[in-house]
Amino acid sequence: MSVSQRLFFISARNFCCRSPALFPAGNSLYLLHFSSSSFFVSTMPRKQRKGASKEHVWIENPNSDRPSISSSLTEGISNENAEVITNKLNMLRVAESSGQSAVAVPALQLGSSGLMNHAPVQGQKAIWKPKAYGTESGATTVKVDEAPDGQTTVLDNGTQTASSGKHDAVLSKLFKGNLLENFTVDSTTYSLAQIRATFYPKFENEKSDQEIRTRMIEMVSRGLATLEVSLKHSGSLFMYAGHEGGAYAKNSYGNIYTAVGVFVLGRMFREAWGSQASKKQSEFNEFLEQNRMCISMELVTAVLGDHGQRPQDDYVVVTAVTELGSGKPKFYSTPNVIAFCRKWRLPTNHVWLFSTRKSVTSFFVAYDALCEEGTATPVCKALDEVADISVPGSKDHIRVQGEILEGLVARIVSHESSKHIEQILRDFPPPQLEGADQDLGPSLREICTANRTDEKQQIKALLECVGTSLCPNYMDWFGNEASDSHSRNADRSVVSKFLQARPADYSTTKLQEMVRLMREKRFPAAFKCYHNFQKIHCVSSDNLHFKMVIHVHSDSAFRRYQKEMRFKPELWPLYRGFFVDLNLFKASKERAAEFAKETDAVFKTLNESNGASGKDGLADEDANLMIKLKFLTYKIRTFLIRNGLSILFKEGPAAYKAYYLRQMKIWNTSTAKQRELSKMLDEWAVFIRRKYGHKQLSSSIYLSEAEPFLEQYAKRSPQNQALIGSAGSSVRAEDFLAIVEAGRDEEGDLEPETEMKHSSPIPSVKEAIRKDEGLIVFFPGIPGCAKSALCKEILSAPGGLGDDRPVRSLMGDLIKGIEFDVSVTLLYFHYGCHKGSVLENITIPFIKQLYV
Repeated sequence: MSVSQRLFFISARNFCCRSPALFPAGNSLYLLHFSSSSFFVSTMPRKQRKGASKEHVWIENPNSDRPSISSSLTEGISNENAEVITNKLNMLRVAESSGQSAVAVPALQLGSSGLMNHAPVQGQKAIWKPKAYGTESGATTVKVDEAPDGQTTVLDNGTQTASSGKHDAVLSKLFKGNLLENFTVDSTTYSLAQIRATFYPKFENEKSDQEIRTRMIEMVSRGLATLEVSLKHSGSLFMYAGHEGGAYAKNSYGNIYTAVGVFVLGRMFREAWGSQASKKQSEFNEFLEQNRMCISMELVTAVLGDHGQRPQDDYVVVTAVTELGSGKPKFYSTPNVIAFCRKWRLPTNHVWLFSTRKSVTSFFVAYDALCEEGTATPVCKALDEVADISVPGSKDHIRVQGEILEGLVARIVSHESSKHIEQILRDFPPPQLEGADQDLGPSLREICTANRTDEKQQIKALLECVGTSLCPNYMDWFGNEASDSHSRNADRSVVSKFLQARPADYSTTKLQEMVRLMREKRFPAAFKCYHNFQKIHCVSSDNLHFKMVIHVHSDSAFRRYQKEMRFKPELWPLYRGFFVDLNLFKASKERAAEFAKETDAVFKTLNESNGASGKDGLADEDANLMIKLKFLTYKIRTFLIRNGLSILFKEGPAAYKAYYLRQMKIWNTSTAKQRELSKMLDEWAVFIRRKYGHKQLSSSIYLSEAEPFLEQYAKRSPQNQALIGSAGSSVRAEDFLAIVEAGRDEEGDLEPETEMKHSSPIPSVKEAIRKDEGLIVFFPGIPGCAKSALCKEILSAPGGLGDDRPVRSLMGDLIKGIEFDVSVTLLYFHYGCHKGSVLENITIPFIKQLYV
């Protein structure tokens, strides 16, 4: 949860009576202002104070010391090439002009399955072919003849260019919000929303692991399904949708995480295709764009921080291939993923299939025997022996990552999967790696080591090494550097206008439905909108383009959303890694009629299709059966050591011991292992606190201290060696760890929060509230005083309260009789508090009194 989320309204007709001492009855509005060092209660008269309604205008402090990307593009290149790039700087120009552009009609076209010279794996798919929507006459169009400062684009010949930014005023009008502010939603306003990248929905099993195992065994025994098991590589989620579709991390894009992902993906192409790599990269980009597809990968690297073990090499493994059509995203089955990857020579994962009662039972027996001491070698060997089909991955986990294995993912798939995968293996033999013995150029770690200036310098160096065939422009990374004042962040009113506008197609209708539900139910998720620099060439006053990131803050949102889907099965799933292209535009009555006709046709087709066949003949509950099986040797390092660092350093050894004992109890760790681990972890706590004192060890490089300690501990006895599992890697990540600017990560905001200031001094309560503080507004229980109406009006007001901080509301009229998850409720008020602080000692008992 962002540190900026600090403002709450509580309409408590039912709650105030439980705390008469703190909140006496009366016709007043009570404000609880809290920070880490102060806490006070004040009253505000019922009538608004004079001057309180004045509008607060916030301006952003200029940041004039940012380097110009356009000038830095020529760093590290030859004089000749630098001159060529410099000459290109003035070839493009951003001009503002009035005109009329036609409205292009999206059409359903058939796309390839991705398998050349073979029958399509998924059959012929109806692929949505999006086209840019124009505007009605009179619109002011921002035409791109010259890109903004530092923003690169591509000419017809494929050359990357950057501009001198002579028409910065036009961009200022766009990015400072004038176009968005002046964009009114009326009967001619439409929105087009298309998913650009996504990963599988997050399924939380409501039944126990043992119940799920029993059901899996039963289904396989009855011949209804097959159990599929795959390795879990320890890395980060990385998604790629083509050079225009974009590269994405879990909840962010355009940063060091995605730059590393693009570089590693490009290196995989060079390793696989050798001299043909550039050609194949371009073809791959074109294929993804034409068919609107996205591939998801596990990005395993030592430069982005420690997980369970520092890998020996940096690589990716493809975990999902997704078609993003006009309907719900369609994920390839594992056999089709293997076919897709072997066609493009992309790395695949190790997969086992269990299609008989004997084999699936043997699998669970093998896991139970190895779960506390298993490492990659014995686990893979055991599964090879009991599986009906074993398909080795193209990247050997033991060679490229190491012996510490994160875990296995087991899921129910179609009973026909065994036959399907056997056919795929016959039709698509493992490809030859033509570039394996060639010089692939500087490695990821070498580039990060040589470019230690800052994050932008490393990103630029990585993208330059990737080349134009895979990454022809840097807009998603440096588009916000058009000038010092331009930001990728778009106003929050984008989401409101998106929901108010009419949907242009079926996909938009379903996405509006999803976003509206999550906002109404107050799910712990954010809908962050950014300017889409890839669409800058077609922006106008009546045609705006944005990227929306659906960032789920807590797993509780997935659980709550799944419950909603039981009552509304037509809802689209809530995906992990969720990025949407948004287009707000005006349309004529004729075009509006065509949109309605096309949408109705899609609805009818999809309804007929859904009624004709189910999902592999499995009921939804069975089709989603999945279980994650992790190994203790991995959990020791990540959950018990890494995740326990903050508790150990801030709260002390006793709190740390309580933490790891609770974790082991949740995992049902055996009594013997609990004793062994307690002894080892207590010794670790003494060792690391003695070495670091009051300065906490960074979780990004925790293995630099943990692995030598574990290795020395393992040498004392065979029992200790079995507990540790395997000696860790000797790789020194400190020498090449990527530079990440403060406040930014793969799951957070794209840009750190900038300091804001008033345009004029306005004395008010809000002025005294810093970004790291909060405010609770409590309405005493006065019947019929329009508390709920006031809360709803405040929550629905565009722009909130004007200081970019989300507002949370708990209204007694709406939540009466509903059971609360106390831990989630307390989270709203507890984050930012230090253990034992005045704030915690006062607020937490009060909140518990209200909700427990």
